[in-house]
Amino acid sequence: MRHLPVLALAAILLSACQTPTASTPPAPPPEQAAPGVTPNTFRMPTGTGCSGEVERFQAVIDNDLATGHTTKGVHTRVSGEISRARSTCSAGNDAGAIGQIRATKARFGYPG
Repeated sequence: MRHLPVLALAAILLSACQTPTASTPPAPPPEQAAPGVTPNTFRMPTGTGCSGEVERFQAVIDNDLATGHTTKGVHTRVSGEISRARSTCSAGNDAGAIGQIRATKARFGYPG
């Protein structure tokens, strides 16, 4: 009987060590692209005709600036040419606008 309090204390201490913990793991941090990598949230604009071509090339050049693949000066120059193509497109000259986009891509080394 002398050992009964010691055994009871040991049982209490051991049961405390074996209590399962049901906790939710923390949410993972939001994914961020490494420098120079396009983020996984990037979506290429859809659309047809010259307006689709204009918006897709603008998205590419904006992404290139954001990821460090081009300079602000080049971005400004290309965006100016894209703006002119956008105006041509809005005026109803689909072929002319697409031709302007292709010429800009060629001048700045983007695939056709």
